[in-house]
Amino acid sequence: MNGRALSRRALLRTASALAPAAILGMGSWISRPARAQTPLKWANLTPGFTTLLTDYITAKQLAKANGLALGKPTSYTSVSTYYNDFVAGNYDVCIGSWDTFASRYLAGVPLQYVCSVTTGNMINIVTREQAVRTLRDLQGKTLAAPQSTGTYRMMRAIMQEIDGIDLEKVATVQNVDNPAASVTLVMANRADAGLTWEPNVSMGLQRVPDMRVLYSAGVAFRQKLNLDLPYFGVAVRKDAIARDPGLVERLNRTFQQSIEGIMAHTDEAVKIAGANSGTSPEVLKTAIESRRMEFKHASMQTEAGRRSILVANEFLQRSGALPRIVDGGFFAS
Repeated sequence: MNGRALSRRALLRTASALAPAAILGMGSWISRPARAQTPLKWANLTPGFTTLLTDYITAKQLAKANGLALGKPTSYTSVSTYYNDFVAGNYDVCIGSWDTFASRYLAGVPLQYVCSVTTGNMINIVTREQAVRTLRDLQGKTLAAPQSTGTYRMMRAIMQEIDGIDLEKVATVQNVDNPAASVTLVMANRADAGLTWEPNVSMGLQRVPDMRVLYSAGVAFRQKLNLDLPYFGVAVRKDAIARDPGLVERLNRTFQQSIEGIMAHTDEAVKIAGANSGTSPEVLKTAIESRRMEFKHASMQTEAGRRSILVANEFLQRSGALPRIVDGGFFAS
């Protein structure tokens, strides 16, 4: 009798103690441990502007603030190894050109595109030649360009669609290994023009006073279609999303906040990136303030974000740079 009464009193005390938790929606807290953050691996390219994003996110602890367990990014110096390791699943989150991700997705790689972070304003043709004032003035001229890159194929497609000019039929294209080499040849008067992208554009303009921008892919695209030409963005492996269904929203928020911080506090941001970018803070600041290196967040959770990719994809399909249009599964939502 007393044992039963004691048990009843103990049960009532326990129920009273648990009542506030039940009211607050925490009744299952005692029986279920709190869910830990899923560790994520990410990477950057050094030298390169991707370190502006990764270093700023790390310095400002934006990942932690948004519930992401992002450790120190793995730094790559080889572009091909950087992308190949992402494709192989050696890391989860990659910052790269949207068309590279699209081509890998169309080939069956299990990835999704989260957001765009820069526009095609970064992609430019530069020249020192006073006689070269329009694209048609490149007739018979030499243009240095890294022809193996998706950026070259994107520029060529934009020119064909918007200006009706096939770069390879107008100019003699001299292949180079990287975008910096295009600028170097123009500086040395060994090429009449060069196809390159930021921060190499600003670096060349700083060193050679008579160098100027002849053509901007991003500006031409926006003038024609009233849309931003997407360039670099963030992709994530599907298995990482499967482990954490809220991952896409938190990644979007983290990169949006990093871009807002970089644009609002540019001096601080370029100092944070420091030597990892391979470019002086002064050149990076010039590139950003000129709007050629235009950091702009566009979420694939929005119709506008998806439309910018699909329109650009149509250009690249017609030019043969991409085999077909991505389906809805490409976009992380």
